Amino acid sequence: MKKSTFLVLVISCLFAYGRNSVTAKKPNIVLILTDDQDTILEGMSPMIKTKKLIQEKGISFENMFVTSPLCCPSRSSILTGMYTHNHHAINNSVEGNCASNKWQRESEKQTMNTFLKAMGYGTLFAGKYLNQYGINETGGPQHVPPGWDKWYGLVGNSKYYKYTLSVNGKPEVHESDYKKDYLTDVISRYATSFIQSRASSSSPFFMFLSTPACHAPFTPAPQYKDMFNTSKAPRTPSFDVAGGKTKHWLIRQTPHPMAKSSIDFLDNAFRNRLRTLLSVDDLVEQVVTMLDKTKQLQNTFIIFTSDNGYHLGQFSLPVDKRQLYEFDIRVPFLIRGPGLKANKTLQSPILNIDIAPTIIELAGGQAPKTMDGRSIVPLLNDSNVEESQEDNKVKVHDAAVKWREDFLVQHSGEGKMKVEGCPKLEPGFESCEPDCVCEDTWNNTYSCLRKLSSSQNFMFCEFRDKEVFMEYYDMTKDPHQLSNIAKKVNPRVLVPLHKRLEALTMCAGDTCRQEDDNDDDT
Repeated sequence: MKKSTFLVLVISCLFAYGRNSVTAKKPNIVLILTDDQDTILEGMSPMIKTKKLIQEKGISFENMFVTSPLCCPSRSSILTGMYTHNHHAINNSVEGNCASNKWQRESEKQTMNTFLKAMGYGTLFAGKYLNQYGINETGGPQHVPPGWDKWYGLVGNSKYYKYTLSVNGKPEVHESDYKKDYLTDVISRYATSFIQSRASSSSPFFMFLSTPACHAPFTPAPQYKDMFNTSKAPRTPSFDVAGGKTKHWLIRQTPHPMAKSSIDFLDNAFRNRLRTLLSVDDLVEQVVTMLDKTKQLQNTFIIFTSDNGYHLGQFSLPVDKRQLYEFDIRVPFLIRGPGLKANKTLQSPILNIDIAPTIIELAGGQAPKTMDGRSIVPLLNDSNVEESQEDNKVKVHDAAVKWREDFLVQHSGEGKMKVEGCPKLEPGFESCEPDCVCEDTWNNTYSCLRKLSSSQNFMFCEFRDKEVFMEYYDMTKDPHQLSNIAKKVNPRVLVPLHKRLEALTMCAGDTCRQEDDNDDDT
């Protein structure tokens, strides 16, 4: 062999080795989580940059659901990949296991970041963690959850100003100076600084950014305070519609029609929610720009989603979540990253419990058997998956990727002995504003079976209350859930639905995924 030919072969081999060693590096992963951002009530409308930088560069899922429409239970599911009945954080209270000592001893030790940390990932968390995190009863800001190298956790619930952060276990008090303290921007600065610091690192990173927007108190950045001045909350077919006798007890208590003050309140909340999201849109742009500037963008997965949906006047409930209806359980889900097709939309139903196993598989690992959810990587990677939606029926045209067709939604109602400012209310209500219209109560406790397949599209719910109340909706004929037909159908129709719901409420880990595979037409 001629010397020149030999040199060419050697150089070619070295180039190929170098290229493969670069692509073999595990990907970075960024999870951006908003608070209370819906999809049905125009929650994504202000996210112009996010749509351009994530949705148009990757894949969006039209049917992304949370398995519990409330902050702490949903966030606990995102972290652990478990249904509420397995991680036991059933509501936003310490008594409901939100960030409690029990949570810290058990579920917190098996969150997705602990697995990524063990796989060699550098990890950062910034923003809202769990509603009761950092208070004295749960260990104060000195408690840093395991598996985080950099920890900037918000003490308590979402705020934009006048809050305390736990900075790696040390309390840092913030006031009301926009340039220093506006929380969404503070999170963005932590993120871009961390990205810069990882540019020359040989190990990958996982970054979890959890913004306060668009949760109450809906405080926009000053430059956005006059945006959307003429906007009003969407007047959907269920807006200010009385529950009558067809809905569960709490809905039947709502005054109808709503007071003008309540409508004014929710319209103002709608505008401010959109305004706060503009700062999240800026955060997304700043993160993507810094990843690109440091030449890390092409090896980074970015996921954008929310912890639950929201309602604004639907069934005469002014502002909150906690309900079984679509506006409270549907959230956005966007993902971009290496190898993913651009500007593709999928219809397969995915859940918040799928996020943890998905991230672990993207990182090159295998989700633990304790996780109830399943990785969506097969859906992301299979270029043969073709989906369409016709007549409100989802059709997945690929037998190679078997996917769930139903899932569980759960909520455990909260109530207080006394609601401040509402002396006429009996004990047992929660979240009663404006005008003492309450969004939750002890008997707002339910389990639901949501079926979404090519042949069936329905929601069936059972309440744990004195009435043993049920709600059943044909989602094809009644997408706004106006007509509860539980008492109109033959009772025999509900028997298999009850059995299926019972099986899901008892599943754990592998058995949940087996239930996914067993969800033949119910």
